[in-house]
Amino acid sequence: MLDHISFAVKNFEKSRDFYDHSLAVLGYERLMNFDTEDHQVAGYGINGRPHFWIGCLKTPYDGDEQVGKAAGFHVGFSAKSVDEVHKWYDKCLELGGKDNGAPGPRHEYHPGYYGAFIVDPNGWRIEACFQNYQGE
Repeated sequence: MLDHISFAVKNFEKSRDFYDHSLAVLGYERLMNFDTEDHQVAGYGINGRPHFWIGCLKTPYDGDEQVGKAAGFHVGFSAKSVDEVHKWYDKCLELGGKDNGAPGPRHEYHPGYYGAFIVDPNGWRIEACFQNYQGE
């Protein structure tokens, strides 16, 4: 349904490092980088096409929006296995992410759902999920 999503980050280099390493666990890579006079942007995906973007303005934003503050918003990344969900979760914690729900089945979502939840260093809520869990 969605083609891509992007959100702002507070520290571009730190955030790019976090996503470079945490998304690599899931098989995604940074495919694009833009560094213009006004902003820095990185795009992540597979097969040469980015679907997830982070960015940072080079001058502070003076509006009402805040980085990492959007009630109910989170991004879920696809994992290929339960093991990949665990590795992603552990890597995120190692890189400064905070636990927001340890890896495990989420039967209340639907049968076969297995996920883990993290709050990234910017305050954004992210998840890795595997959709074909056969355990209990």
